[in-house]
Amino acid sequence: MGQKKDLTGSEKSKIVRYLAEGCSSLKIAKLLKRDHRTIKRFIQNSQQGRKKRVEKPRRKITAHELRKVKRAAAKMPLATSLAIFQSCNITGVPKSTRCAILRDMAKVRKAERRPPLNKTHKLKRQDWAKKYLKTGFSKVLWTDEMRVSLDGPDGWARGWIGKGQRAPVRLRRQQGGGGVLVWAGIIKDELVGPFRVEDGVKLNSQSYCQFLEDTFFKQWYRKKSASFKKNMIFMQDNAPSHASKYSTAWLARKGIKEEKLMTWPPCSPDLNPIENLWSIIKCEIYKEGKQYTSLNSVWEAVVAAARNVDGEQIKTLTESMDGRLLSVLAKKGGYIGR
Repeated sequence: MGQKKDLTGSEKSKIVRYLAEGCSSLKIAKLLKRDHRTIKRFIQNSQQGRKKRVEKPRRKITAHELRKVKRAAAKMPLATSLAIFQSCNITGVPKSTRCAILRDMAKVRKAERRPPLNKTHKLKRQDWAKKYLKTGFSKVLWTDEMRVSLDGPDGWARGWIGKGQRAPVRLRRQQGGGGVLVWAGIIKDELVGPFRVEDGVKLNSQSYCQFLEDTFFKQWYRKKSASFKKNMIFMQDNAPSHASKYSTAWLARKGIKEEKLMTWPPCSPDLNPIENLWSIIKCEIYKEGKQYTSLNSVWEAVVAAARNVDGEQIKTLTESMDGRLLSVLAKKGGYIGR
């Protein structure tokens, strides 16, 4: 019988069970077909228990070092606590202490995500702002699509948990478990939609126009008065399915052309107020880290959240456009946030 170095987890569990039943180490060795010395060594090590951790004296931070840390945190955004302290040549400080010190002078934040804006983009954004500066935005229909997944954003699944309680289990699925594509619009204080894009349909020029025909035009636009249709301005971004020659010609046949179809600057989601509506809806459907088990359930949640958005909230978004245009001009076409 050869001597092996390590016992498997299964063998260790069996040894504990056999000892509880009153078996000797020699009998256990025979039952497991292992060397007697290996079994004895495991039993002796288990009986000794873990060594008590020796607490090392914590390094004290001087007022001068605190000032250095504060300056380093300002110069190194998104750096780790270790990197900040190392840049100040402060060593021997445990992570818990570093974080406690930094919490008094800084906050943990994610980097802001924004589209890249080059010089041409900024010039086009300024030209757009100048063109529509005197427009009455109450007659503009702001539209966009949004994709919602079953799992929602990972970063939102955090919150306080009482002491002694275990964190709930969160499912991990590829691509967020799949999702639903939603289209909607807002005008003045009214929400148009939301409408669901059929599952599995990829929005190209043809499918996008057919979708608008089946939803927006048949269910909403057709019911409006002739004077409303005459004054309404239709806004859409520069997605390929929106800005193609096919879609532009199709909308023109519907009477949405020239000044009735708003030109849109590139890389400008921050200028579209409906993006804020999407944020409101997502905050509602994914609150407390909620996940969904089917595409129908997440769609129903979107519809319910949209119904809870009142006219005053929508009016606040659409009336924010004057301020957005002025901000674009003040920042010379730069990103204005949302």
